[in-house]
Amino acid sequence: MADNHSNPAEVHLEPGYHPGINKFDEFMALEGEIFRAVKDRQTHKVMLDGEPVFIKKHYGVGWTEILKSLLSLKWPVLGARNEWQAIHKLNAIGIATTPLLAYGMRGCHPAHKQSFVVTRDLGDIVTLETLCADWEQQPPPLAIKRELIRKVAELASNFHMHGMWHRDFYLCHFALKREAMATNDLRLYLMDLHRVEMHDDLPAGKRLKDLAGLYFSAMHIGLTKRDVLRFLKSYYQQSLRQILKNRRFLQSVEQRAMQLDAKFLRKREAGVAM
Repeated sequence: MADNHSNPAEVHLEPGYHPGINKFDEFMALEGEIFRAVKDRQTHKVMLDGEPVFIKKHYGVGWTEILKSLLSLKWPVLGARNEWQAIHKLNAIGIATTPLLAYGMRGCHPAHKQSFVVTRDLGDIVTLETLCADWEQQPPPLAIKRELIRKVAELASNFHMHGMWHRDFYLCHFALKREAMATNDLRLYLMDLHRVEMHDDLPAGKRLKDLAGLYFSAMHIGLTKRDVLRFLKSYYQQSLRQILKNRRFLQSVEQRAMQLDAKFLRKREAGVAM
């Protein structure tokens, strides 16, 4: 295994951000409330320079995961650089996300490269998965539902138009501040960007997978056919007649969403953790 500590590290602080530390090892040593922990990465909520921030640490995926991804015809995610680049891109195209504060990377060996990304805590937020969970039993005000559908569609359209593929494009990764419900300022934040891919022109198959994931995650929140059409009109910015020219593509989106839903149901019935 390559010794990462003998390799030079790079640390990038966003303009105007001065947290009192600036070395790679100092950031990687930060610990706090653990929000997520898997084999190769951890996300901690910590207090840094008097404010709550999130630090996502990547410890290297190892050759096994790299080979597994490649054999599945997937490009492996090797660290925090994806998320760092994706946040910069979203800022440039006007999509709100977690504010970036710092990024660091050390190592040249792809399987053992270490990295981190630090983002500001958005405060009291709620994901659309949570917000919409009881819509089937307790429908929201019609104006709120229509506005959220429009907001999600416009965000998705802008995201895909700029060649971005989320790969986990579900309602749980769209969020808004809880206070927004009282002010009707329904500004959406797109989260969990560590697997995002960026292309000059998004391939149709990747657009299909993102839209299918989004549709799957919204299949049981009480949306009507009119709601789906309203989403499509905002997403494509076209008339219904023009949208129906994409009928075959849209049927493929629906078919894949139904497959995802069936797979989810089988796992739930089998008691598999999701």
